[in-house]
Amino acid sequence: MSKLIAITAPSGAGKTTIVRHLLATYDELAFSVSATNRKIRDHETDGKDYYFLSTQEFKKRIKNGDFLEWEEVYENQYYGTLKSEVDRIWADGKNIVFDIEVKGATNIKKMYPGDQSMVIFIRPPSLETLIKRLKNRKTETAKSLKKRIARVKEEMTYENNFDEILVNDILEVALKEAELMIEDYLDIEADENTNTGESAS
Repeated sequence: MSKLIAITAPSGAGKTTIVRHLLATYDELAFSVSATNRKIRDHETDGKDYYFLSTQEFKKRIKNGDFLEWEEVYENQYYGTLKSEVDRIWADGKNIVFDIEVKGATNIKKMYPGDQSMVIFIRPPSLETLIKRLKNRKTETAKSLKKRIARVKEEMTYENNFDEILVNDILEVALKEAELMIEDYLDIEADENTNTGESAS
């Protein structure tokens, strides 16, 4: 049976970097593309980074029960996982990787308890380090940064709700620890990994 792996973290802790590394390293994994109603950014592609829906369409799909999980992360800004996305990946015989908010990860763990899912919480070395990373992005207004920092503080309290905690201090170390967690969970031998060494090209 295929499994679910949710990588979750406060904003700025580096979960997306870790997810991309794992997808480039293991053929057994496939990415669950989330849906959102926020505006698409210049570097993003619809259907690859997110499914970009209008607010009206997102709410319609909530009403129709199309989501495995969803959340209003900020006021009028929704994110969620479509059930059709899970069906698509499992039909291909792959294990699903989620790059997901902490509340969404909590919901997935409730729906797929025990060994069917593993949630890895990516923790920064400290809250101060995380706030510094967010400020260095320079993608936020003062108002939105304040909201994001408040949310980060709340998300940090979820740390002990999940299966594994991975401290992202030195990235190379964190990536290796993530690999070991995946290999242990999926019972993969390191030398069976067909993509090892190819992702650097």
